[in-house]
Amino acid sequence: MQTGNRLAAVDLGSNSFRLEIGRVEHGAFRRTEYLKETVRQGGGMDVERNLTAEAMQDGWDCLARFGERLAGFKPSEVRAVATQTLREARNRDVFLQRATAVLGFPINVISGREEARLIYQGVSNMLPQSDERRLVVDIGGRSTELILGQGITPSAMESYRVGSIAWSKRFFPDGLFTKRAFEIAEVAATAVMDEAFDTYHPDKWDSAYGSAGTVGAIGDVLVAAGWPSGSISQDGLDWLLEKLITTQSVDRLRMAGMREDRKAIIGGGISVIRAVFKLLGINSMQMATGGLRHGLICDLLGSTGSSGDLRSKSVGRLAAKFNVDVAHGERVGKVAVALLEQLGAATLSDLGDPERLARKLHWAARLHEIGSHISHSDYHKHGAYILDNADAIGFSLSEMHRLSLLVLGHRGKLRKVEAALSDESLALQLLALRLAVILCHARRDPDLQGIALERSTTDDQVVRLRWRAGWDARYPQSAHLLREETIAWQKTPWTLEVLEAN
Repeated sequence: MQTGNRLAAVDLGSNSFRLEIGRVEHGAFRRTEYLKETVRQGGGMDVERNLTAEAMQDGWDCLARFGERLAGFKPSEVRAVATQTLREARNRDVFLQRATAVLGFPINVISGREEARLIYQGVSNMLPQSDERRLVVDIGGRSTELILGQGITPSAMESYRVGSIAWSKRFFPDGLFTKRAFEIAEVAATAVMDEAFDTYHPDKWDSAYGSAGTVGAIGDVLVAAGWPSGSISQDGLDWLLEKLITTQSVDRLRMAGMREDRKAIIGGGISVIRAVFKLLGINSMQMATGGLRHGLICDLLGSTGSSGDLRSKSVGRLAAKFNVDVAHGERVGKVAVALLEQLGAATLSDLGDPERLARKLHWAARLHEIGSHISHSDYHKHGAYILDNADAIGFSLSEMHRLSLLVLGHRGKLRKVEAALSDESLALQLLALRLAVILCHARRDPDLQGIALERSTTDDQVVRLRWRAGWDARYPQSAHLLREETIAWQKTPWTLEVLEAN
């Protein structure tokens, strides 16, 4: 990336929304501006896990302010992600539709493991180069990420649904600090993360690092009370716990270093970090300066390989895990991409980045048979379910859902993906994939000489597939399946025609 380029990362956390802006200087990122707003969206979900109107409005208002600051940035210079609260929220699509509009850039909801990868990436790139084995802990508002790694390479990543906001609402709903409430909260957090003991056993790491707001807030209080800066010790946590119990309530809490916006959630935060210390045998945790948004910047810089490379590797891992026929997936992918590209650069450019559309189509083709080991007749349905529920490094939840829609719709009736066909780019990707599957039905390279896919010049929703004279006589089964395919599209807003070339 050239010197002088601007980059920005937006982190929609459960407690705070953050915006990091900087410039690339001699290959390195230098921060020029940092904005943070305590939105506490993680506390704004009702009992049915829907974001309240107030929580959504607070989020939109914050993102509108961020959007004004990002005016003039290119799409390639900004990455925005949302974490646990929007992973959980049932009405997240309602929030995201307007949020994307006011911010001016796409917002991707990422999986817990993808969040963990980005956190480790941000932390490790801000630390000196070392071969030490690292444990990174990130305690957020509604989730806690644990990562093991060496250097800049993570080896184990997991996200647990326990955090400062969630635990404060659950165990300290009236803002009262009692010894019994802390004991119950700590035991509950330990129970959620109990399975982490074997993977993150003390024998498997040399140094522990803490990232994000909870660790920083606790560290600030300890430093203000005279404890050493730069780390958190078990003795320090014991001291802070006693101070909170003595204080008795949030309303009476007056401590140097304690920010006002942290008071209401400190009870949950101290309970979770104490559980992590006890479970993993941590005596001292160093405070890390990097975090999720720095991981996003690293992705934009390409310092750990492009996100496309990461996603391609994830696709390969999924294919291997589910014993997919790799050669056939590649064959279908090449044909599908070739058909899509025949629609013309002008058409694809109108729909977004042509290279990105082709790349995602190829990934879907590589995985279109991922569900075949479960069921032969309904493998597309099982494949879609697998992709909708898989944690794949480098992918956001929306990207995985798009792949699942392509896999679900690549065969059979189109009624099951009817709502998605209003997305023009997805409709054309799906059409190319379905045609490629048909042309490759014999599981060998098809004869594509003289095959052409084109859009009507008078109606954008009419697509024509032409073959050379005599092709249908030479490949009668393929021609039959293609004619049947025209019928499948008749019940959609799109029309497919198959014709012999003039």
